[in-house]
Amino acid sequence: MTGPRLFVEYPARPDPDCPKRMVFGPCGGIRDDRSCEIDSRPCPFGHTAQPVRWEGEEPAPNPAGELLRAAESGPVILTDLSVAAFDRSNLEEVAKIVGASSDSVLVGEHQNRPDFPPTVMAQMIAGVGGRPWITLTCRDRNRVVLEQELMGLRQAGADGVFCVTGDGRAQGVRPDVTQVFDLDGTRLTALAAQAGLSVGVPEAPQAEPTAIRPGRLLQKQRAGAGLAVLNHVGTVGALTEFVSTARAAGVTIPIIAGVAVYTDERSARVLAAFPGLHLDPAEIARVVTSDDPRAVGIETAVQEAADLLSVPGVAGVNLSGLASGSGEIPAAHVKAEVAERIRERMDAR
Repeated sequence: MTGPRLFVEYPARPDPDCPKRMVFGPCGGIRDDRSCEIDSRPCPFGHTAQPVRWEGEEPAPNPAGELLRAAESGPVILTDLSVAAFDRSNLEEVAKIVGASSDSVLVGEHQNRPDFPPTVMAQMIAGVGGRPWITLTCRDRNRVVLEQELMGLRQAGADGVFCVTGDGRAQGVRPDVTQVFDLDGTRLTALAAQAGLSVGVPEAPQAEPTAIRPGRLLQKQRAGAGLAVLNHVGTVGALTEFVSTARAAGVTIPIIAGVAVYTDERSARVLAAFPGLHLDPAEIARVVTSDDPRAVGIETAVQEAADLLSVPGVAGVNLSGLASGSGEIPAAHVKAEVAERIRERMDAR
């Protein structure tokens, strides 16, 4: 039995002024002054008035994975997996802890810290009962390798694949290694959908230019996305405006809102450093300077989740961030407690 052939092409050429060679920019890493996260040049998409339209084939919907099926009946919890690199026992222990309280776990990729291949990660997590959504970025893999990973993830037990362009490698990190960017997240989405996978995509509601972000999500949906996970927003009002505008534009896929989980200065600093993410500095200060930052941080995340889940059109939350600077296992327990308390609130409604 042979699998699908991956042949998706797109006629438009990558923008020559974009270091990530994007067609469907801007990425979520654009800075607030509309400069590029890689080398501070003006982003060529920074003043785009309309999102680049997806003019390719619109794939037929694929069979939904467990997370998408759960989202059809009620709010879901997706939890970021934060683990030590190349440490199977750590990976499995963290996956067990957060997997027990979440509908699925989201496995990220890091520009400064490689880890096991995505297919191996999927197998390990599924092997301990987790439901992995695996992130694929376009930074370190050419198109051929991305196609191999997509076909491998179909066989490895991945519940879905999260398709992103990827952040650029920071200066001084592996200067001997090229950054590929054969594709961007939208074109990778089309390949993943054609491979028969459930596909998730990111969007950054408060990244510039904010006016095109709802329409940009619509183009990803047209390319084959079945789920959206949003970057953090500064206020519930900002999320409400984004979701309502996206729904009015024609976005029908489940939208998952980001919940910032931090319980100390280090975990807050890591979240605040990412371009495109917007956190309330006063709220961070309140948590990290409290007498019990762990307890206050957990309660803050639970309350944020409750506020975001009250927004019409939000199908769930993504527990995101380092959670604790004390190590991966303590951080996993923080996220698990947050998830359990969110479920208690949902069940009490």
